[in-house]
Amino acid sequence: MVLSAILFATGLWLSLILLMRYTLKSLLSYHGWIFEPHGKMSTSTRLWMRLVKMFSGRRPLLYSFQAALPRLPVPNIDDTICRYLESVRPLLDDDQYKQMETLAYEFKKDQAPKLQKYLQLKSWWSNNYVSDWWEEYIYMRSRGPIMVNSNFYIMVRTTRALGVVPMCSYQYERMFNTTRIPGIETDTVQHLRNRKHLVVYHKGCFFKVWLYYGGRHLLPSELEQQFQYILNNSSEPQPGELKLAALTAGNRVPWAKARQKYFSDGVNKASLNAIETAAFFLTLDDEEHGYDPERPGSMDLYAKSLLHGKCYDRWFDKSFTLVVYKNGKIGVNIEHSWADAPIVGHMLEDVLATDYFRLGYTEEGHCKGDINKGLAFPTRLQWDIPKPVCVKSQICSYRIAKDLADDVDFHGYVFEEFGKGQIKKSKTSPDAFIQLALQLAHFRDKGEFCLTYESSMTRMFREGRTETVRSCTIESTAFVRAMKEKRLALFRIAADKHQNMYRLAMTGDGIDRHLFCLYIVSKLVDVESPFLKQVLSEPWHLSTSQTPQQQLNLVDIQKFPKYVGAGGGFGPVADDGYGVSYIIIGENLITFHISSKFSCPETDSHRFGQNIRQAMLDIRALFDQKQKKN
Repeated sequence: MVLSAILFATGLWLSLILLMRYTLKSLLSYHGWIFEPHGKMSTSTRLWMRLVKMFSGRRPLLYSFQAALPRLPVPNIDDTICRYLESVRPLLDDDQYKQMETLAYEFKKDQAPKLQKYLQLKSWWSNNYVSDWWEEYIYMRSRGPIMVNSNFYIMVRTTRALGVVPMCSYQYERMFNTTRIPGIETDTVQHLRNRKHLVVYHKGCFFKVWLYYGGRHLLPSELEQQFQYILNNSSEPQPGELKLAALTAGNRVPWAKARQKYFSDGVNKASLNAIETAAFFLTLDDEEHGYDPERPGSMDLYAKSLLHGKCYDRWFDKSFTLVVYKNGKIGVNIEHSWADAPIVGHMLEDVLATDYFRLGYTEEGHCKGDINKGLAFPTRLQWDIPKPVCVKSQICSYRIAKDLADDVDFHGYVFEEFGKGQIKKSKTSPDAFIQLALQLAHFRDKGEFCLTYESSMTRMFREGRTETVRSCTIESTAFVRAMKEKRLALFRIAADKHQNMYRLAMTGDGIDRHLFCLYIVSKLVDVESPFLKQVLSEPWHLSTSQTPQQQLNLVDIQKFPKYVGAGGGFGPVADDGYGVSYIIIGENLITFHISSKFSCPETDSHRFGQNIRQAMLDIRALFDQKQKKN
């Protein structure tokens, strides 16, 4: 009887847990709230919010919702093709569009049904039908340099959180103890648990620093002691040590071969293992950088330093390299395969707020706390780099990386004329406002429209990462062409269209990840599709991304403006295009990060930045004129 009662109670308990989990998953599959007008909430959404809060518990933890998050749905093939054709219409002439339309309809009739079935099967047995292929084929199989081309940066001086709706936390798992391992055909991501050290690079030398003592983390004062020891160390780099990290900046195959041949045994294997298993990589940079409004071009140099440095003083394979400059400014270089910018941005916001407002410093500028004289000092990593073969590999990788870095034309600036607060008074989405300004700026810069990429997150779904919002639309091009007549109505139509596309992307009804996965399926089952081949070969001449400011409660921006992050950026995606990242800071500031290539005579990052500034002001003028008339 007792055993039966225990079994019954256990079964009932498990059934209740499963019922609550699947009820919450069903609730989180509802996305009607995101399509409702700003400031208005339907009765059904109010009821939904109360139910979500009730089933979420009072104090959920980081991974509490993982099992309850819905899977990313596979969009309807007809919807995807229709939206794709609509997105390319303003970019093609009539003959080109008819040709693409023919390819699309042939694909829909012949290959699409079979490929769609395979993709739906995958969506049933995988947590996310996109993310594993996205990581493998977009990141891991790329054989070119990841520096500039893939890695991105975030500045630290220091979107609105969705509140009720939980975001997938899967990407946080690989923030620490993670590195990218080079391979001949494909790289892999190595993630370990419970690593207790980091590796520091300073003036050409590598040091191993233990982060634990007596079963606890080192205190800030103890870490300061360790880093001061490294700064005071006057030893010279060992032969081949100075530019060793250049191997991670060049092409992947030479690095994979060098790793197998020269770092598979002895001290080289042990030292490389110390780097690859470290919690993260830290560079104590001997230069001074940071944004200074009094020094024009300071943000440009700051960004280029974070993006590529000297091409040998960041370990580009680590999940992230924390860079601390001689003047105390900091920033990070992030390897992109394991996570997207909001994940690292979230961590840095918390780090900055903790550093300034919880830990603090003494009046002399030292970390608070006692110094433990019993701590072991950092140890130098030892190397036996064979000359001249391995050193030659370093030099070749360094030259490739240096040419790539020198070609990056970067311009960053803070737009202070107005910000989110003023835009919202016009009853317009700030992101849509900026994206339309980018379309106007690009048209003025190049005299034409182009395929435009804006990154949108899909983290409302399990293991979701990103989707593309195709910001160049029929509506946006109509608005840009009508700017001479200053047509405010067309702006509102284009802004509404952008917002709707962004919402569709966030809720699993985007275009590009679906087409990407259909293309992968076609390759796996050996089905030739001219339509998919054409779609996947189209270059993004304007690639854009908003860096969200997520934890608005951590810092009072009005009171502590210098503790607010300046966002981050990335290299240009196309040789003849622009990369634009922006962060909306509080109510009154927007920071832009613009990249292109010096080798392209058609692009100029500084010129494009000025075009963006003027476009923002011109669109603002539309609303000002409207208000005066009223």
